[in-house]
Amino acid sequence: MPVKAPKTSRHLEVERKFDVVESTVSPSFEGIATVAHVETSPTESLDATYFDTPTQDLARNKITLRRRTGGNDAGWHLKLPAGPDARTEIRARLTSGPAEHDTVPNELRDAVLAIVRDRPLEPVARITTERETQVLYGAEGTALAEFSNDHVTAWAATASDGPASPSAEQEWREWELELVESNGTADTELLSRLSNRLLDAGAAPAGHASKLARVLGTTAQPNGTQLASDPVHRAVEEQVDELLLWDRAVRADAYDAVHQMRVTIRKIRSLLADSQDSSGTSETAWILDELRELGNVLGAARDAEVLADRYQQALDVLPPELVRGRIRERLVEGARRRYQTGRRRSLIAMRSERYFRLLDALDTWVAEIPASASDEEAAPVTIDAAYKRVRKAAKAAARVESGAENERDLALHRIRKRAKRLRYTAAATGADKVSEQAKVIQTLLGDHQDSVVSREHLSHQAEAAHTAGEDTFTYGLLYQQEADLAERCPNSPKRCAEHATKALGQGRASWPVSRILFPAAAA
Repeated sequence: MPVKAPKTSRHLEVERKFDVVESTVSPSFEGIATVAHVETSPTESLDATYFDTPTQDLARNKITLRRRTGGNDAGWHLKLPAGPDARTEIRARLTSGPAEHDTVPNELRDAVLAIVRDRPLEPVARITTERETQVLYGAEGTALAEFSNDHVTAWAATASDGPASPSAEQEWREWELELVESNGTADTELLSRLSNRLLDAGAAPAGHASKLARVLGTTAQPNGTQLASDPVHRAVEEQVDELLLWDRAVRADAYDAVHQMRVTIRKIRSLLADSQDSSGTSETAWILDELRELGNVLGAARDAEVLADRYQQALDVLPPELVRGRIRERLVEGARRRYQTGRRRSLIAMRSERYFRLLDALDTWVAEIPASASDEEAAPVTIDAAYKRVRKAAKAAARVESGAENERDLALHRIRKRAKRLRYTAAATGADKVSEQAKVIQTLLGDHQDSVVSREHLSHQAEAAHTAGEDTFTYGLLYQQEADLAERCPNSPKRCAEHATKALGQGRASWPVSRILFPAAAA
């Protein structure tokens, strides 16, 4: 459910940089079959000021933020990693007024708010470039790529004299080869062929990912240079990085982003909880509580998104004569409106000081690498405790009396939540078969839980439609479909168990899925 951002634009930048000495002659692109002709553009004078936090948090995450004048794309540019040779560039236009020079547009700051948080963004470098550009065209007159011969002069701000004070001047020459974006795709094969021509001319692959990285030198090292020996600690570190990525996606209203951010939060919670259980401490209790609250805030948008997609698909396959009344407006459009409301509330939480302190706490937890050899080393995290929780929940579900539907639904949902925790811990500790089996349980019981939530929502909406004098036939039809699905779900795990992997463990007695979901039968 994307929402347009009128004040900014996004572009996919696919390019490679090359180091050259002053005497290197620019290459010729003659003889390349794809290139029909080359046009030389007038020389451009570019002047860019780069911004970052005092601790260079953007640079550590391979992100650049600049205000540049000159050229045909003058403005504010935020560049985010998007894969090999690729970056997503978010642009904002320049506005008038002297205060604008050092004031980062809110739209760009918000995109990286999970990284910069409430720390100031200030100038860290100034880079001027004299750029000679050649545009490479194909046979149909379509621009394919741009080759730039850049003469660069740069200054890094020095912390000792203040953020705006320049350091010693640096000068160098470099080449850039950038593909022209076409329908959101890039011809990387063409990029490689053109790159070979530059290498043949005497260039070398650039030693830095960007001009700013060269200016800053070794002052901006990547996070996590020291790796933890504990696999669960490493997994938490990876998931915290994922959380920052999905945070940006939620702010951009990317498809399924809210769901993926919630999944990442659940993974971090499960791993931290197991780590806490293993060490016997409660240092992570506050983080766990905050993660739970954040997941709940995101849940309103996610639940509405699920229901909108679910009802859209269900109504689309019904014969038109069976779709009566204002059911699409109530079920589909209503859920989409609730999604937008939930997303706005999520963004309010994600712009709060409370959220920033949670991210700070996660950074601190990750940075505190556990000692690999200490006198009081914590016991290693294993899947045994998580497995026992699943078994305990399954036994409790088996004791639910026949006909107690609500109690049964809650019991199955409890199994599902504990299976998730088992899945994440197993994946972190290398127990892949266990993780796969836990995912089977989670998926099967997830279908059942989705049906429970959907039936409750259908009942409320049908009552509202009836009160308004609307036809409620289709609500009953969808309700029965959901009830039929729920009745099939308890049998599905048993059938799946017959074809699933043999064990829910490695190096121990087998733990088949059927024993977890049907402990009474296995006893």
